[in-house]
Parts: sequence; structure tokens; C-alpha cells
Amino acid sequence: MSTPEEKPEVPPNIEQPIIAVPEWVVPQALARAPETFAPAPKENAFPLEQALAPQQPDVPAELRVVWGWSDVVIFAMFYLGSTVAVGVILLLLLAGILHQGVTALANNDLIRANVAIIAQAIASGLALLYFWLMVRLRNGGPFWAALGWQPFASAEAGKRSPVPLYLGCGLGLAVVVSLLSKFVSQQQALPIEELFQTRETIILLMVFGILVAPLVEETIFRGFFYPVVARSFGVLAGILVTGTLFGMSHAAQLWGGWGQIGLLVGVGVVMTWVRVRRHTVLASYLLHVAYNTTLFAGFVIATGGLRHLSAGS
Repeated sequence: MSTPEEKPEVPPNIEQPIIAVPEWVVPQALARAPETFAPAPKENAFPLEQALAPQQPDVPAELRVVWGWSDVVIFAMFYLGSTVAVGVILLLLLAGILHQGVTALANNDLIRANVAIIAQAIASGLALLYFWLMVRLRNGGPFWAALGWQPFASAEAGKRSPVPLYLGCGLGLAVVVSLLSKFVSQQQALPIEELFQTRETIILLMVFGILVAPLVEETIFRGFFYPVVARSFGVLAGILVTGTLFGMSHAAQLWGGWGQIGLLVGVGVVMTWVRVRRHTVLASYLLHVAYNTTLFAGFVIATGGLRHLSAGS
């Protein structure tokens, strides 16, 4: 008596045969759910439009940045922390080289001033590196363009370059601020005055103030910070808040000189307005360079080529 052959069980790890689908089913499936067959998005795609909130579709292109308020807070902590950390590291290195105590070096006015300038310069370079990594990792486009450094729109064939105009405006702004500062009372010596005691420190400060500070400060305030404020609260608020923050960022150097701080807030507002007016950080940068250069040139002239330095200079 024969028994029916038992079919061998198919192990669960072996793929089942593909069931043939009639050709007439495919068009109907495509008609019912075409989105199912949409191509997958490219990896690492992060268009600038993704940085905008859905409820802000009409934000100008220059405010469509790939960072927001959380990035502003994180960068502020990074910048302040790196400035302090670099200063401490420099003091420790000097203490090892000179075989002196860190406290003794920190109490030396000349060494403290020079270390503060160098630490600020190194922290400025780290800030630019931070921005570069942020833009690159988020696929924010060309680095300088992402941070608002656009060429002048009027720099076309047959039109005069606006560069001399903004350099001249920076010179005029420095003259106006210098005249207004004569009417501002100062009750005590300002912390920044300890940077103007020796020729070496002054020269170091001039190099930093003309070549480094305008580039980095314009990138931070007018390129990085302004778009976030303007996108959230409007252009006018962006100008006022950015200018105020720019002036207050120098409060530690001018502590006690509230009139001088107020004037610097005004300078920051003017520079931000110029950046907004010309849609590029390049305009406020030129203004900033000319402003700082004029102030330093006036100081050099007033001290006879840095030959006659005094505590009140």
C-alpha cells in the first residue's frame, strides 16, 4: 500500500518564489499610489529652503540661512570659552618658558595686555573655522556667500565701484564719533587704556584692529547674527538688536565709560544699516576697516608717532 509522498518543509530562511503579477495590475497600482514610486531623496541634501520655518515662505533670500537661535547660543558659548581657554593656555606656556608663576604673569600689565590681544586673535580664527564647519556640514553653499559676503550689485561694467564711498563713510563716521566723545564725561579710567601704554602693545593692537577685528566681527554680527534676528522679528529689529549687541560686546573694554559704549552702539547700528541697505557684509566691512584705521591713525598723530605716550592718551 503506497503512501502519499510528504512534501519537504521549506526552511523559513529560504526566499519564497516571486508570484507573477499580471501586466494589467501594474498601471492600476501606479494610478492609485504614484507617490509610492517617487525617487528617493539624495543623501546629505540640505537645501537652504529647509532652514526656513514653514510659516515664513516670504523670507528674503539673504535671510535664508541654515542656522537658528540654538546655533547662536552654542556659538556664543564656544567663542567666549575658547577666548578664555586660549588666554589661560598662553599664560601657562609663558610661565613654563619664563619659569615664573602664572599669577605673577597675570598681574603684569604688559604681559596681560599682549596675551589678551593674541588670545582674541586666535579665538577669532577659531570662530571662522567654526562657521566654515557649520556651513560645510549642513551643505549651506559657498562659505562666504552663506555668511552674507556678496559682491556689490552695482559693480557692473560701466558703473563706478562703491568701495571708495564706503571707505570715505567709515572715515567720516570715525571723525563724528571722535568729536561726540569730547562731550561724553568719563569718571574713571577705562580698562582698554592699559593696552595703550607701550609701543609694542599698541602696534599689536593696531594690526589686530585693522586686519582681524573687522573681518571677524562683521562675519559674526552682520553675517551670522543679523539674519537670525531679522528673520524672527523683522529688519528694523535686526538692525537695532545687532547694533546694540555689537556695542555691548565691547563693554568689558570700556567698562565705566557708558557714553563711549552708547556711541559704539550707534556705530553698530549704522554699520548694520549699511549691510542691510547694500545686501552684503562687504559694505559694512569696508566701513568698519576705515573706521578703525582712522581712529588708530588719529592716535598715532596725536602721540607724535607713538613717541609721547601717557596714561590719558
